[in-house]
Order: sequence, then C-alpha cells, then structure tokens
Amino acid sequence: MAGGRQDRQPAACRELIRRHATTGGPDRGAFVAHNRPSEDPTDPSEGKADMTDIRSFENTPEAGFGDYVQLLKPRVMSLVVFTALVGLLVAPVSLHPVVAFSAVLFIALGAGASGALNMWWDADIDRVMRRTQSRPVPSGRIEAGEALAVGLALSGISVVMLALATNILAGALLAFTIFFYAVVYSMWLKRSTPQNIVIGGAAGAFPPMIGWVAATGSVSLEAVLMFALIFMWTPPHFWALALFMKSDYEAAGVPMLTVTHGRKSTRRHILIYTILLAPVAVWAALSQIGGPVTLAVTLALNAWFLIGAFRIWKRDEVQAEADGYATEKAFFRFSLIYLFLHFAVFLLEAALKTQGIGGW
Repeated sequence: MAGGRQDRQPAACRELIRRHATTGGPDRGAFVAHNRPSEDPTDPSEGKADMTDIRSFENTPEAGFGDYVQLLKPRVMSLVVFTALVGLLVAPVSLHPVVAFSAVLFIALGAGASGALNMWWDADIDRVMRRTQSRPVPSGRIEAGEALAVGLALSGISVVMLALATNILAGALLAFTIFFYAVVYSMWLKRSTPQNIVIGGAAGAFPPMIGWVAATGSVSLEAVLMFALIFMWTPPHFWALALFMKSDYEAAGVPMLTVTHGRKSTRRHILIYTILLAPVAVWAALSQIGGPVTLAVTLALNAWFLIGAFRIWKRDEVQAEADGYATEKAFFRFSLIYLFLHFAVFLLEAALKTQGIGGW
C-alpha cells in the first residue's frame, strides 16, 4: 500500500522531497521561481514596488526621539515652563519643592500636548510654509494620527495629575488652556480672522496664572496682571515676525494682518499695541509682585520697546527690503528678551523680599 501511494505522488513532489533529503532543506530558489506569477507586460501593476519588499521602505523617514521632542514644540514649552515657574514662585504661598516641581512638569506636559495637537491640525499648512516644513508631521517622520494620539494622551495625563498634585482649579485652567489653543485658536481663529494672534494670545498668557493658582488655589490681581502682560505682548511680537514672513502666511492662506491689511497697517498696529502694553507692564511692577527694581527694569524695557515700535512704524517697504527687514528682525528678537527679563525681575524681586530688601 505504501508503495502504491508513493507511485501516485506527482513527479514534481517526489523531486522536491528528494532535494530536501539531499540538501537539508527545500530549494527555495526553485520553489519561489516555480510559484512566482508569470510577468505580464500588459499588467499595469508590473514594475511597481513590492510592498512586502523591505527595500520599498528604505527612503521612508523614520521618527527618532528628537522628533517626538520636536512634536511638543520645546521652544514654546520653554517659555511656558519659565513663566509658569515664575507665577508659582512669586505667589504668596509656598509649595513643597516636590509638589512645585510636579506642578511645573505637568504644566509643561500640557503645553506639549497643545503643541502636538496644533501640529496634527496644521500639518497641511505647515507643509507649505518654509519655517515649518521640517516639523515631524509635515515632513512625514511622524504620522498625523500618532501626533493626535500623543496630544490627547498628554492632555489627559497633565490635567488629571496637576489637579491631583495641586488643586482642581489649576487642573481646570490647564484643561481650558489646551482647549483654547488646540480648538479655539488652531481650528478656528488662525484660519478665519486677522485677529487670530490678538485673541489666540490668551493661550500663551495662561501659564503664569496656572502657576499662581497651583500655589494659592485662587486667582488674584497679580495673576491677572501677569496674564495681561503676555496677552498684550503677543500681537506686536508675532506681527513683527509676520512682517518679514508674509510670503509664508500668504502661501498657506493664513489671514495674518500682513496678508489681509498689508504691512503698513501692521506697522501701525505694532505701535498701538506696544503703547497699550507699557501701562500694563508698569501696573504689574507697582503691584505686590513688583518693587523698585522691577519698576526700574520695566521702565527701561518699555522705553526701548516703544522706540523699536516707533522705528518700525516710520519705515516703509522700500527701506525694509533694502536692509532685509533688519529693524523688524531686531524688534522681534528683542521682544523675546523683553518678556524674559520682565518675568526674571519678578523672580528677582521675590528673592529680594526674602532678604527684607525687595517689594513695596
């Protein structure tokens, strides 16, 4: 019976068994060649990359750890962390160092969540703008869905943990900040109105208030003044950037003031908002978080900022293009120093108070 069954085996099968016995394994080349579909020159699929071939993925960019860091917008996060830390440390209530560190960490995670959600939503326009083309999502190193998942996960973790570490009001403010930046600003204001930066600036103004609330459990005048300082600073800061990046915003269809009203109007708005910013800064210096040192620094910073805004207002496009927008770029760079020094002097004044020589 066994011999009869063997005789009935196809010749090809017997040959395959013989090769397995003599070589220690099947002849894979012959087997694959025998089973590969015949090539048909009229088949439109011929010549296309085999998706099972690893070589078809050789040119696909891969995400590294640094890409996930960039997804959280670390430069923006650094400003958030610093202003939140100042808001927490200048508050009249001291937190345990571990609790304070945890609060700042969760606020930073919330800022990173906002950045990831913004990058997910804005991937289409980020691909168009030169300034943002190399970001992880528009460059293809991180999938848009993955950025969304990271943003949502960090949002939930940061809000819940901040509420548990400090108080519910701080957690609620962080949740509102993430919602405001990701939904109100990114999904609505940014693409619909030239006032996007004016209203949307609130998202970046909340961190010092959150830090203050994390320490005290309540909102006070000082927290509002720190919020107002960043809120009023944001428009001239970003409009100065827009003056020498107009083509990017125009190509992406973002209705920045430079695109909808022109550079001349933008220059006038920069001067107006810089003038309105000065009394807010002075008021903060005269409050309980200020003092003589803060007031002196505030007056110097705002005088220089006003001079820069006035210079921008006086210039026309012929002058600006002639020197490559040097005055506008200098104003933009100084605006970063302006905000950093304002909050640094708040921190210095608080340190001087502990020595009995600061404050009013």
